[in-house]
Amino acid sequence: MSSSSSAMLHTSPLRRYALLASNPPASTSYSTRAMAIELATLPLPASADASKFADFGREVKGVNLGSLTEEQLKEIQELLYKHDVLLFRDADVTPEQQFALTKAFDPTSAVYGHGNNKTGKTTLSILHPDLKTIPRVPQVQLIGNGMVYNHEGLAEAKLKHPHHKTFHKTHISDEDEEKGATRFYRWHIDAALYDLSPPKVTTLYGLSVPRGGKQVCRYDDGTGDELEVPLGTTAFVSGRTMFEILPPELKSLAVRSKVRYAPHPYVWMAPAHAKSTGLGIENEGLEMSFDDLPPWEQSKVKTFPILWKNPVTGGLHFQVHPCGVSELIVDPLPADAKKTGNELYPDGAHIKDLGAVRDILYKMQRPAIAPNLVYPHDWHEKDMVLFHNRGVLHTVVGAFKEDQVRAFHQCNLAASDDPIGPSEEDIKKWA
Repeated sequence: MSSSSSAMLHTSPLRRYALLASNPPASTSYSTRAMAIELATLPLPASADASKFADFGREVKGVNLGSLTEEQLKEIQELLYKHDVLLFRDADVTPEQQFALTKAFDPTSAVYGHGNNKTGKTTLSILHPDLKTIPRVPQVQLIGNGMVYNHEGLAEAKLKHPHHKTFHKTHISDEDEEKGATRFYRWHIDAALYDLSPPKVTTLYGLSVPRGGKQVCRYDDGTGDELEVPLGTTAFVSGRTMFEILPPELKSLAVRSKVRYAPHPYVWMAPAHAKSTGLGIENEGLEMSFDDLPPWEQSKVKTFPILWKNPVTGGLHFQVHPCGVSELIVDPLPADAKKTGNELYPDGAHIKDLGAVRDILYKMQRPAIAPNLVYPHDWHEKDMVLFHNRGVLHTVVGAFKEDQVRAFHQCNLAASDDPIGPSEEDIKKWA
């Protein structure tokens, strides 16, 4: 074992980050001078309701992500949980440093959120075409569009930006797409949702970012909702806002409910089609039978509260990946709850009818993806975005032509624990 590896085993988690980040390839140099962190609000589009984004998202200035001090790292961790999305412009970050930064939020985590080298080999998974693993750092994935050559140990990689026509039940016409119409692909949380625990943070680093005109994201759900977006944006919505804007009877339902995910949910959902908003699956009965899935164990099936508690603010975030849910479990109202007559499932329920489960979740989640509540990030090369994966939902958006090369590094790590749900005080307050 090398001296640096030995040192890694006998140091604090924060110091471990410093050791990882301070050993980049010899061709890269870093300043060791500590700089003061500065914050700026994110550039919201005209479509956004600024009042709903008062605490959401910050651009962080005055730091070098390759050589953070322990104090800076602690501050960034707290800022992420407070603001949910952090943007660092003009970042120079190696795959090793990106892995180290991601790991610093959960120091005992070690594998990619879907398992190292697992997703690419699971050809039945709906995620299979989207991810290419960096060979020497299997926790970091290469995603994007077009052909990439001689990249971080990959001789060549054919990347494909997810397109709604491969997943949605209905499609935008080729003519409308040529004019710039597009859709949200799939609103989700980065998580395996089976066996492994949902990552706490995802880091997303833009290496090659094609420029182009704006596109118009259509909801195509009868509402007439549309959102102008930058080409190839990543769109975010706040799980905190998703909960806060619910009427009282749905807040009560959310605080008392858990969702159960299907085994191997990305294989299970692969034959099915998504809604035009990208927020869940249409009820066509096309999901794979549990009996036909790869081998699975009941003990590894994930059941999570609908609301996840923020470790810094104590707030509740509505965190459900609607595409993978198979059951809804509702606890009864507390014995001392004051009933108004509007409560849903006051005696509790275990809902296994898939159509009913999806309808309930859609009613709860759809208001939060309204155009004025979406932050569509306008990517530039060397943007590093950190997002609180247990506090936001996000989606790929847009369509690229084959010759538009886009290359990003993505890293998230299966967490060392499962999310924490509402406390007894939360339940008393909201039920």
